[in-house]
Amino acid sequence: MREQKNIFQNIDWVATGLYMVLVLFGWINIYAAVFVEEHKNIFDFTQSYGKQMIWIACAIVISLIILMTDIKFFSTFSYPIYIILMLMLLAVLLVGNVTSGSKSWFLIGNFKLQPSEFAKFATCLALAKYLSALNIKIQDIRTKIITAFIIGLPVLLIFLQNDTGSALVYTAFIFVLYREGLSGNVLILGVLGIALFFLALLINQYIILGVLLAIALILFKYIRKRRKEITILVGSFIIIAGFVFSVNYIYENVLEEHQKGRIDVLLGKEVDLKGIGYNVNQSKIAIGSGGFIGKGFLQGTQTKYNFVPEQSTDFIFCTIGEEWGFVGSSIVIVLYVLLFLRIIMMAERQRSSYSRIYGYGVASILFFHFVINIAMTIGLAPVVGIPLPFISYGGSSLWAFTILLFVFIKQDANRLQLL
Repeated sequence: MREQKNIFQNIDWVATGLYMVLVLFGWINIYAAVFVEEHKNIFDFTQSYGKQMIWIACAIVISLIILMTDIKFFSTFSYPIYIILMLMLLAVLLVGNVTSGSKSWFLIGNFKLQPSEFAKFATCLALAKYLSALNIKIQDIRTKIITAFIIGLPVLLIFLQNDTGSALVYTAFIFVLYREGLSGNVLILGVLGIALFFLALLINQYIILGVLLAIALILFKYIRKRRKEITILVGSFIIIAGFVFSVNYIYENVLEEHQKGRIDVLLGKEVDLKGIGYNVNQSKIAIGSGGFIGKGFLQGTQTKYNFVPEQSTDFIFCTIGEEWGFVGSSIVIVLYVLLFLRIIMMAERQRSSYSRIYGYGVASILFFHFVINIAMTIGLAPVVGIPLPFISYGGSSLWAFTILLFVFIKQDANRLQLL
């Protein structure tokens, strides 16, 4: 079947409209976050909001280029794109620019390019390409190993850049694998592992071990005549006990000082309102002070007097909470939820497994950014430095999210041609 000549034919305008609303609302809030009386013009290119307008204009051009691109391009070149981005992640380790302790940027004149943002899109393509191939079943050991490699390689390279937040985003692909048939037990084990990690930091390891042993003995009472189940129980207990005793080692010898400090603040083990806990404390004050309807546009005192660092980037939600209040914050959250639901609905109507898997990858990555970013601004997650999609300031993140989304919008527009 021939490609349609009109690039806007069959475009999902709901997803596109939600994208545009979030981008424009982000621009307005970036203006509010860094506003100064001497530079009132929102089109002032010397300020962050002026630069963001350029990034937005470029993002629109990028989206149009994607819509004009042959639909077969992305599936055909999924692996080459992945390889190119992995090489860029490797190159940035060698010649990259260090920003905020992370060596994850290429400095091109006055512009900084962060390959790790685009690597999410490339990984999404490669994962969709591999899992949609014939005779590939997620239950097979070989498939699991190759899938783990596709996801794990960028994670390793980004960890080496000292950018933990961006590396953690790749855990979101677990939702894609679950949709494609991975056992739900993996999700449960993941949640339990995270819970056990934090419990081991809060409670004495021997107390945790005693509780686990008591649970194991109770279970043993019911399965004592079944050898296979006993073997699984004993093996599980040994693995869990080993994990519990390894937590302190990981905490003391693997995590950086600032990472340990953020976890201590989150768990309430340390109160450092002038040091490591300053950002989160000021963030909560800003959001809480907004009340029900907010203080009004450009009226936020926490925002105006720069109490919250990084307020136009990682902590942009503070500006929304302070100036637009509970009502404005809720509307933003609803817009995101509608976008996620729309993407999932679009993914489920695909005739191509490649497009469906890619669509779930898009939803998972955006959802992870959304949840973790907002959670860290209100003190429910450690500060890991990841942007709020389409709203936070920055060219790399905006362009990467735009590419991620519009490649799927293009696929959806051509879904009847993909078999």
